[in-house]
Amino acid sequence: MRIVFFGTPTFAVPSLRVLLDRPDPVVGVVCQPDKPAGRGQHLTVAPVKQAAVNAGLPVLQPERLRTDDFFEALRRWAPELIVVAAYGRILPKVLLDLPPRGCINVHASLLPRYRGAAPIQWAILRGEERTGVTIMQMNERMDAGDVLLQRDTPIGTEETYGELQLRLAALGAAALVEALECLRAGTLAAQPQREAEVTLAPMIRKEDGHIDWTHPAIQIARAVRAFNPWPSAFSHLGGKLLKIHRAHIGAMTTAAPGTVTDTAGGITVATGSGGLVIDELQLEGRKRLPAAEFVRGGTLRPGSVLGVAS
Repeated sequence: MRIVFFGTPTFAVPSLRVLLDRPDPVVGVVCQPDKPAGRGQHLTVAPVKQAAVNAGLPVLQPERLRTDDFFEALRRWAPELIVVAAYGRILPKVLLDLPPRGCINVHASLLPRYRGAAPIQWAILRGEERTGVTIMQMNERMDAGDVLLQRDTPIGTEETYGELQLRLAALGAAALVEALECLRAGTLAAQPQREAEVTLAPMIRKEDGHIDWTHPAIQIARAVRAFNPWPSAFSHLGGKLLKIHRAHIGAMTTAAPGTVTDTAGGITVATGSGGLVIDELQLEGRKRLPAAEFVRGGTLRPGSVLGVAS
């Protein structure tokens, strides 16, 4: 069975690697175009592209999917099945109809919950205790195809987006192998999604990381986890950007939201409901530090107020 793989970020790499370990040949890989990143805005090679190049696979990076040139290049690979994992675009019907065995997707949630671009982050933001992966038969609607297989896992109480993403990437790869074996055996049973239970997970923007200290501590603590490592939960101190990398819920406080109330055993900040204890943080232009080391630098003390930009 000839397979073409669509994927772009780190989450998709384990799925590509397990395909390469199977007897069915991966005849090509499709990634999004290289994009500028970092302060220097240098072109960055997508993790899936790097993995494909290392494996000696041909790679296509179309700017647009609805072109005759791209469709013809894909048709020449003669895929019998297309596997998609975090590619980043919705495939048009002409591509979905190309492989005889259709297109399947590895999605990082238990569909129909968290359809969209950022399911892992939204699961943490909403306080979910469990999440998982879904292998889905693709259609023209975003993450709305029939469910072929699901595997679930608990979300750790302190687990960050980056940590959970690594676990779900591995779980998704294992589920993909299981689904392909069932597909070959003819034992996969497609189940329509329950539309009444749909929730959405829209794309996260950089500005979403801004902390509103009037929100409850539990909500801010979830945001710190959900936005680690990107886009980072952030506030301001003395007009400088202050990133919060690790935090947990502390004791109740009556101080005004954003006020530092204690710097012993962590940095406690008053919120709209309860205190947030910052465990690790990073001031603009400095390296990330544990709270105790940051306090020794003398830039923050009880009574300091966070959240005021210059």
